[in-house]
Amino acid sequence: MKLSYKIGLFVVVLAMSCAKNPFTGKKTMAFVPNNQLFPSAFQQYSQFLAENKVIKGTTDAKRIETIGMKIKAAAEKYLTANGYPTYLNEYKWEYNLVESKELNAWCMPGGKIVFYTGILPVCKDDAGIAAVMGHEVAHALANHGQQRMSAGLLQQVGAVGAALAAEKYAPKYQNEAMQAYGAASTVGGILPFSRAHESEADMIGLTLMAIAGYNPDNAVKLWERMSALSEGKTPPEFLSTHPSNETRIKELQALLPQAKAEAAKFGVTFN
Repeated sequence: MKLSYKIGLFVVVLAMSCAKNPFTGKKTMAFVPNNQLFPSAFQQYSQFLAENKVIKGTTDAKRIETIGMKIKAAAEKYLTANGYPTYLNEYKWEYNLVESKELNAWCMPGGKIVFYTGILPVCKDDAGIAAVMGHEVAHALANHGQQRMSAGLLQQVGAVGAALAAEKYAPKYQNEAMQAYGAASTVGGILPFSRAHESEADMIGLTLMAIAGYNPDNAVKLWERMSALSEGKTPPEFLSTHPSNETRIKELQALLPQAKAEAAKFGVTFN
């Protein structure tokens, strides 16, 4: 079987391997199924905890777990109400506070969450933590890790195709062609894909924090504080995996009515 045919067949199989995002209704790439992805993620998470200082039993550690459970409960309410009662069956939620000066938090596929102590002062209060928690949980719920892996596979397939084309039509410039493909596929494909995931996680997270009873206005305030701290330290948006702080704040402000309307369906209202 010719390599070009194998590539074409792979692309067809990849295109057919789709899942559905229950929050947007859109189809998403799912070349690596969750029943393979989750066990690997759980193992990596356990290894990370073993190699880092996990804070247990403190007021802050308990806050992270309590707020995480509230966001999880909000997700369950939303998913059940919208026809996805079994969506979270394979998820194994865990919330840990880890000592680090980094202004960061993250969630691995399947619901394994880490908050760094460095981000707590920026969060300021429970609502700020809920804004970050909702965003991280949203990444897991929307299977963004799964999609990034699928996109990476597509980029690799494209690289093989570009190499074959360069070898056939411009063998003297094959190295230059591959460098150009790498830059173009990253700036024009992978980075916008990542920024779209961040915006989607903001949208879902805003809804979840609202359903959980936290005023989503606080997500805007959180990002205003983050923007003040990172002023002059971030790359141009088109070279970043994340939207600019200015873009993010504007998008969140526009989404506030939608998040509050969703929360109202569950009896949660804000003055």
